[in-house]
Amino acid sequence: MPNERSPLITSGVCGLTLTTACGTASDSPQEPNAGKPAQDPRRLNTFFGVMVPTILSMFSIILFLRTGFVVGHAGLLQGLLMLVVAYTIISLTVLSICAISTNGAIQGGGAYYMISRSLGPEFGGSIGLMFFFAKVFACGEYVLGLVEAILDVFGADPESSVSEGWRVLPQGYWYTVLYSSVVLLLCLLVCLVGAHIYSRTAFAILLVVTVSLLSVFISTVAVKAKDFVIVHKGPGNQTLRYNASYTGFSATTLRNNLGSGYSLDYSTNSVMSFATVFAVMFTSCTGIMAGANMSGELRTPSISIPKGTIIAVFYTFTVYVLLFILVSATCNRTLLIQDYGFLQRINIWPPFVTVGIYCASLSAAMCAMIGASRILHALALDQLFGLPLAPATIKSNSGNPWMAVLYTWGLAQCVVFAGQLNAVASLVTVFYLLAYAAVDLACLALEWASAPNFRPTFQLFSWHTCLLGILSCLVMMFVINPVYSSGSIVLLLVLLLFLHYRSPTSSWGYISQALIFHQVRKYLLMLDVRKDHVKFWRPQVLLMVSNPRSSSQLILFVNQLKKGGLYVLGHVQLGDLDSLPSDPLQAQYNFWLSLVDKLGVKAFVDLTLSPSVRQGTQHLLRITGLGGMKPNTLILGFYDSCTPDDFFLQDSAFCRSSVGESSESEYNFGVDLPSLQAHFPPVRHVESTRWLLPEEYVGIISDAIKMNKNVCLGRYFFQLRGEDKDSKVDGSERIIDVWPLNLLQPGCQDYQDVCSLFLLQMACVLNMSSKWRHARMRIFLNVETGSCDQGWVVNEETFRELLRKLRIRASIKIVSWDSVVQHYALPEGERWGEHAPGLSEDFLSAVNCMLMEHSSQAAVRFLYLPRPPAGRNQSQHYLAELEAVTNGLGPTLLIHGVTPVTYTDL
Repeated sequence: MPNERSPLITSGVCGLTLTTACGTASDSPQEPNAGKPAQDPRRLNTFFGVMVPTILSMFSIILFLRTGFVVGHAGLLQGLLMLVVAYTIISLTVLSICAISTNGAIQGGGAYYMISRSLGPEFGGSIGLMFFFAKVFACGEYVLGLVEAILDVFGADPESSVSEGWRVLPQGYWYTVLYSSVVLLLCLLVCLVGAHIYSRTAFAILLVVTVSLLSVFISTVAVKAKDFVIVHKGPGNQTLRYNASYTGFSATTLRNNLGSGYSLDYSTNSVMSFATVFAVMFTSCTGIMAGANMSGELRTPSISIPKGTIIAVFYTFTVYVLLFILVSATCNRTLLIQDYGFLQRINIWPPFVTVGIYCASLSAAMCAMIGASRILHALALDQLFGLPLAPATIKSNSGNPWMAVLYTWGLAQCVVFAGQLNAVASLVTVFYLLAYAAVDLACLALEWASAPNFRPTFQLFSWHTCLLGILSCLVMMFVINPVYSSGSIVLLLVLLLFLHYRSPTSSWGYISQALIFHQVRKYLLMLDVRKDHVKFWRPQVLLMVSNPRSSSQLILFVNQLKKGGLYVLGHVQLGDLDSLPSDPLQAQYNFWLSLVDKLGVKAFVDLTLSPSVRQGTQHLLRITGLGGMKPNTLILGFYDSCTPDDFFLQDSAFCRSSVGESSESEYNFGVDLPSLQAHFPPVRHVESTRWLLPEEYVGIISDAIKMNKNVCLGRYFFQLRGEDKDSKVDGSERIIDVWPLNLLQPGCQDYQDVCSLFLLQMACVLNMSSKWRHARMRIFLNVETGSCDQGWVVNEETFRELLRKLRIRASIKIVSWDSVVQHYALPEGERWGEHAPGLSEDFLSAVNCMLMEHSSQAAVRFLYLPRPPAGRNQSQHYLAELEAVTNGLGPTLLIHGVTPVTYTDL
């Protein structure tokens, strides 16, 4: 993937390089021509680099072949209105182009480069492909216009069976396709072997077009009034004749041409309307980005692009207005409508116009083909669409992307089967309008994101002009052709979704990230912790991870447990910043974020440096999150002496070879799979030194409870399977067991205390997740059936009623634990930690046997976690008892809740 400074394409006039053959300049600054002195490609000024290509592109074929068509059908007033509307739209887009182009150094690539680097890969790739299609269709349109002009001069008279003079070319649909194919083949050959000839003669072509244009202006004064008979083929091979006249300057002619007169178009045999005529006229405005495409060759692009583009727009607008007025005052409506090439009939020397038409049309066609091929080449180099565009990266020894040219030629060849210029005009206009809307969107997004680095030197724009430009483009798209507009937007959305789910990553910078940051900050400020309510409570988890190699299954499980809440992976690295030259954590974030990507969990990462794990955990509990999004639950792995499994050796995502399995072009932010595996140390062995002492571990639990955080301890989760992102598990074969009673204190029978209800809530949250949705939930009630007191029956009914109010669907299992309670050593009413020596081994073994008997088939078990002892010397006893109770159970979550989380009212 090219980096931010890598020029994607070397562009010149409409995508051409003026210094060498088309595409000869290196696409990367790392490929200098060996043995040759380096030449500065940036040597074009404003006139040659921006004004010439922009004016030439905006004149194209419309100037000579469709001016009469527009004025004849729409009339002078509506024609000028169309011109004002079209130039208003492009002027708004020009303001956005100028703003973006003056916001830093622009590499070669013009419009595609600006859109992709401003909006990111998804928008950049989709809009770039749409812009490519626009140029392909424009190429086909210009070729059809050229063939139309050729047939006007050399086409055989449809009324005569004998060729007369120069009119020797037979006419018809298939002949038009044949001539268009020949012209397109000529453009292909020039683009493959001689594109530099065109790029070096661009100014000469503009001079020829200017001379032709001057001859038109002079002819309106010098040529006397004439009458013409215009012949067309009608339906059923009948011949239609029209009497037309050139009147010279006449007030009557001007008055007759003021209003609209939409009628049948002789080329497409369809009745014209404001929308269809505007679509044809707007193709004259599609060259405003030609100057921006010269970005790689301009000496001062930040000055040349705004200045040259604006001058070119004013110049062409003035020329079109004068031409509209002149033809309205000198030609009657029949001449304007029935003869596209009427300017040749009324010229003092018709070859002036003929040469002008041929030069403008052929140059516009080659310009579009070369520009389209460069865009396609850039898309292929960026590898956004993968294998289908891979051949388009192939270049000749001189740097010409000849495969991209062949792609473009093949698609343009399909376009010429339309047979008529007017039939393609609507689609070309819609595609260009969509591309212009994308440029306005890029500028609007940069402005709304309020990024400090968006400081364009061109200030004659605002978010109002950007928004108005987007809206005007979209409105005119649907005015011109609702079907084409809807189809192009659907195609754009499909491309967006494809690139989004393909997830191409790059170093271009993402405008979406800036916009998300801008909005998230605003919403975080609105998230007031004082307005929290228990009925909207959700788990916001801080999971402390020592080594992901042994904790990945727990990480995946907690991802299912968060229920749309905050999920943070915390890690404490032991150390003191005073004794280190720099912060060692800064370089680690990429590895942890890549781990999150690999696991497919929706989690943040927070790392801290601390002299002890306990202090580091305190830091994370206090400072992790912002505003109302702060952790309310701490989850730890279990502290035992088991040898952990290495998850990286089990999961295929971490085991597969990077060769062949992953794309070499994938941008991974500097962390490939071998680097990720090497960063995290091997799992500890039994003999390994423990960095965390039992007293410190129990202290972490105590600290969290003192800080009013819920605490969960996860054990045996390395045995849990089916939690990874590729798993299709839906939980239908899983069982969730909940033991809401404090099993280490049989004297307490309160099933409705805060901790017990928190236990139930967490089990329900898990049951609502995607991979546990169809799991069966069982709740076990421990009773002493041997006692004379039968209050447990009442308690059971009360508990069932509570479950009904809480909308918890679960089966209740009554478990008699008289045989367990008889081993309980502590006097009734006394709590853990108040007296030593603690619980007997027989009692703990009996509790474990009871759990094994009733919950052996469960996928996961939720147990009540007793409050840790106050005395530091009792920490090992506390952990030993938890270990004895959960020994051999399988995936188990011990929970101590301090937060009220249930709500029975509406």
